[in-house]
Amino acid sequence: MSSGLIVALVLVLVLAVAAVCGVLALRHRQRPNLSRRFGPEYGRTVARYDGDTAAAERELARRVERHRELTLTPLGGAERARAEQQWREAQAHFVDAPGQALAEADALLSRVARDRGYPDTDVDAQIDAISVDHGAHVESYRVLRTLAAADPAGAAPDTEEQRRALLGARELFTALVGTDGDPQPARPDTATKPRTPGRQFSLRREHHA
Repeated sequence: MSSGLIVALVLVLVLAVAAVCGVLALRHRQRPNLSRRFGPEYGRTVARYDGDTAAAERELARRVERHRELTLTPLGGAERARAEQQWREAQAHFVDAPGQALAEADALLSRVARDRGYPDTDVDAQIDAISVDHGAHVESYRVLRTLAAADPAGAAPDTEEQRRALLGARELFTALVGTDGDPQPARPDTATKPRTPGRQFSLRREHHA
């Protein structure tokens, strides 16, 4: 084997090793970024891929790329006030008609997301896009949708589960609607912080003596 051929083979080997190292370094940098951006949604996506972190990160990276094509805008003051009133009405219906309340909340969340600029032609695409900004709360939207679409002729739904779903979805609703026309992405750590007593609300019927 000529010395020139040996040098060429060594050069190819060095370039291949460098390429592999580059890919590994990119993944190493990408992982904390995706984990930090998606919060709990990162772990849920890895679980859906049976622990295949690389496949999950490719999926999350695709969501980020598609998200960049969106033009998101805040709600106007009147739109925000109307949406907040409709959410309060849905909450009020929970006492006597939990299924109706969940259906109303589901429809309202979808409409607010559409008005903000998230996709509205495909539910899964909308949820994926929302997860890029609100990874801490998007799972509550999935749960709400599942319970809202439950077959009325099936087994009686658990009211406490419905209540938790509506409370969880309210976190996402608040993040989407925003304050003073300036919606902010929901911070991942807000999902685990306890509420202060002054900010709690109940969906249970109150009984008076």
